[in-house]
Amino acid sequence: MLLQTLLLQATEAVVKYGPIGAGIGAGLVALGVGLGIGKIGAGAVESIARQPEASGDIRTTAIILAAFIEGVALFGAVICFLAMSN
Repeated sequence: MLLQTLLLQATEAVVKYGPIGAGIGAGLVALGVGLGIGKIGAGAVESIARQPEASGDIRTTAIILAAFIEGVALFGAVICFLAMSN
């Protein structure tokens, strides 16, 4: 009986504060993506400046890595929005 009461109270808290947490989570996802792609871009520009003859390979690798980060960010944002709808 006590466990059931605790679970019901926890469910009410999730319903009440779920959208706030989902919004904060989506914001953190966007912040992480910005930082990650920024570091990739900075590293790519620095690498191209040091070794200009490898610019094509470096650019291709940077674009692929940025696409992977965007995919993970999309997954994180979808999870946050799904949590907000419950």
